[in-house]
Amino acid sequence: MNITSAKFVMSNSDIRKCPTDNKAEYAFIGRSNVGKSSLINMLTNHKGLAKISTKPGKTQLVNHFLINDEWYLVDLPGYGFAKVAKNTKQRFSKLIFSFIESRPNLINLFVLVDCRHEPQAKDVDFMEWLGVNGIPFSIIFTKADKLGKQKLSENIKAYKTELLNTWEEMPPYFISSASSGLGKDEILNSIDETNKTVLLQKRK
Repeated sequence: MNITSAKFVMSNSDIRKCPTDNKAEYAFIGRSNVGKSSLINMLTNHKGLAKISTKPGKTQLVNHFLINDEWYLVDLPGYGFAKVAKNTKQRFSKLIFSFIESRPNLINLFVLVDCRHEPQAKDVDFMEWLGVNGIPFSIIFTKADKLGKQKLSENIKAYKTELLNTWEEMPPYFISSASSGLGKDEILNSIDETNKTVLLQKRK
């Protein structure tokens, strides 16, 4: 898939005000400082689409971007290391889970994980919740350029081992780097193929 247009549509703290049309949504979420904004900008060929900050927790709203006038890329607030007040974190959690549970056009949730670190309990618990609730998701291991091939392989293997303690099989996953463009084609082609499948199902 080639992205020829990426337009900011709206930001919301109220799920009821999100777009009401029938376009597919692909949401991106991850712990704060996982490189989500950089990844979104890399995927869309638009350096300033998602705001990048050195301070974790910058994304505090649900942000919708219209891609190729066909589907929505949704930037969700991060979780984990964000240095924000406790009541703000609670609001983030409510907003995130409300979106995930209530959006009928949410086709896939991309859960971003920093490949440099060992499996984190918050990430694993979040994925477990997604599985229990039947939410389709994929994992994107970010910042792959920061590791050598052997260490990268070891860290991903550690994640597989951890997840397979409770999962029958490893969820779909991608390896990415916002700086080198690694994983871009694979992620976008996955979205493209899924969109085609969804369109065929609607026609039946």
